[in-house]
Amino acid sequence: MSSDNDPQAEQLALIRESVRKAKAPRAKPRTWRGAELAKERPVARVLVDKGPVHLDKLWDYAVPAELDADARPGVRVRVRFGAGTRNVRDGRREGGGLLDGFIVDRVDESEYRGPLAAIAQVLSPEPVLGPQLLSLCRAVADRYAGSLADVLQLAVPPRHARIEAEPPLAPLPPPAEPGPGSWERYPTGRAYLDALARGDSPRAVWTALPGPHWAEELARAAAVALASRRGALIVVPDGRAAARVDAALTGLLGEGRHVLLTADTGPEERYRRWLAVNRGAVRAVVGTRAAMFAPVRDLGFVAIWDDGDSSHSEQHAPQPHAREVLLLRAAQEKAAFLLGAFGCTVEAAQLVRTGWALPLAADRERIRAVAPLVRTVGDGDLARDEAARAARLPSLAWRAAREGLRDGPVLVQVPRRGYVPRLACERCREPARCGHCAGPLEARGDDGALHCGWCGTEARDWHCPECGGTRLRAQVVGARRTAEELGRAFPAVPVRTSGRDHVLDTVPGTPALVVATPGAEPVAEGGYAAALLLDGWALLNLPDLRAGEEALRRWLAAAALVRGQESGGRVVVVAEPTLRPVQALVRWDPAGHAVRELAEREELGFPPVSRMASVSGPAEAVAEFLELAELPEGADVLGPVPVPAAVAGRPRRAGDAPVGERWERALVRVRPGRGAALAAALKTAQAVRLTRREGAPVRLRMDPPDIG
Repeated sequence: MSSDNDPQAEQLALIRESVRKAKAPRAKPRTWRGAELAKERPVARVLVDKGPVHLDKLWDYAVPAELDADARPGVRVRVRFGAGTRNVRDGRREGGGLLDGFIVDRVDESEYRGPLAAIAQVLSPEPVLGPQLLSLCRAVADRYAGSLADVLQLAVPPRHARIEAEPPLAPLPPPAEPGPGSWERYPTGRAYLDALARGDSPRAVWTALPGPHWAEELARAAAVALASRRGALIVVPDGRAAARVDAALTGLLGEGRHVLLTADTGPEERYRRWLAVNRGAVRAVVGTRAAMFAPVRDLGFVAIWDDGDSSHSEQHAPQPHAREVLLLRAAQEKAAFLLGAFGCTVEAAQLVRTGWALPLAADRERIRAVAPLVRTVGDGDLARDEAARAARLPSLAWRAAREGLRDGPVLVQVPRRGYVPRLACERCREPARCGHCAGPLEARGDDGALHCGWCGTEARDWHCPECGGTRLRAQVVGARRTAEELGRAFPAVPVRTSGRDHVLDTVPGTPALVVATPGAEPVAEGGYAAALLLDGWALLNLPDLRAGEEALRRWLAAAALVRGQESGGRVVVVAEPTLRPVQALVRWDPAGHAVRELAEREELGFPPVSRMASVSGPAEAVAEFLELAELPEGADVLGPVPVPAAVAGRPRRAGDAPVGERWERALVRVRPGRGAALAAALKTAQAVRLTRREGAPVRLRMDPPDIG
């Protein structure tokens, strides 16, 4: 006879208990208060609106008979998240209190055998989470190692009861198919539209010709999709670009066939338009980043403009990129795909190289005719240029501005807004950094003393750590300072500025100097006569893997606003002419530049050839997290390395550590095809740590944009 502590006896008792439970019939769902339940499918599987990844599960609730009619899949509900709440998988109790959520499904019985808490309230009978949107959000959460609840907060806007009570709009019949218009300028442009019109799903990476036609071309492709009785979705980086495509679509289709979804519309109007799309009354959407989740019915065409713009990267967890979300939508819903820009990212080049998308571009003769003439000013030219040594405007740029002002406005692109210059070594151009915190040095006060822009420490007896030089030069002069200098150089010409604080949308076609920061360049009536791209080397020297790609993207966006070479348009870029991005600008060959960048990324094993994740936080927490994570076979861990800390009073950058904290960051890299396994492993490790409530939290991000 075995004792009470006999392991064999304990094991036998566990087996008997398992057999007894297996034979026991499952209990019918009961509420704590014994309320009458719905007669059919009395169990609702609810996604609770609670973000942490360890709660990223479905939870079973009983459906009271009085809520049966309204408690349909997709509606918003309020549930008690605590005693009596059981997880679909393991039946554990979690949390407490009333929380919002969505009904995902109704079933006949729960896997849990005990009593279930009842749904407390159906907030609205409006189904806002359809099967396709749910599937997309699940895929996005899995790709970015995030929780489904976090993605739904990005995808489904907050409810406004008054808007839901308004009578629904009546859907309009499909419009007539428009002609190809300026798509004729591209050898395969008409073929792409013809495939759309037939109901096919063509996929293309489109290198747009310079000029103002891109908005009308996007609108025309969307109109063709609508004419084929399918929906269309266009995502652009900012409100100004959205307004241009909106105006083009209105001109083609008239009012009422599409909606504009941007933050400028306000929460109530945005929800009104979103509901019109969700109900199927409107089947075309133009919008900024958040519109990537717009629930367009019968989606047949998705497009993104300028995917390299950082505005397409969501800053809220799990930080998805609009391009990747639209790629998922195109694959899941079998929709046509169009990625367009004046430039070309390495991700776009990867889509073409793998054969997932085909290139759509004009021939070289057409490009030479419509692109402006590009001239360069390098270091050797600056050294020999008396004007460049005395002022910051080289002679070639000064002459281009003077000649351009005879025929129209001249654009001056400056990499940074404001007035205060940043400094660099005069000999080797290495940025001047603080010896205490590595922050940028600035000249302050009348005596020109050097102080750190981050910690404020005065830098005495500075010398360059690279070459030993002791002389400094202005690295980047802000837009306001540049406008003052140009105003003195051209006293009879009006000077306009456009930047973060005050962005101009358009300017007249009359002579004027327009000083703008990248992304804030206004459109000139009839195009600019010339453009000056100053301080180009400052863009190229950014400590980021994408520095060359980003510099070329900004230059192309500005140069595309200039008249073509046949009309006398010219561009002067102040940058070393032998550098690859500068040569790509001179030749107007962004696709070639992207292909060469992609080849280098492949040799180094960097994205998009590989998938990468960033894990940052206190050193001990990062080490514990990596030790806990069951990384896929072949994963490389790079680092960890120190992370720059945010500084109070300074704009916070992506990846900065909290103010006053010392963080480290490790990069985890896997080969192609292992990205999903990496995301799952990291998400599981994050969930385990949160469940145990051990150690400091870590910040996790898939596909980080800043891996320089």
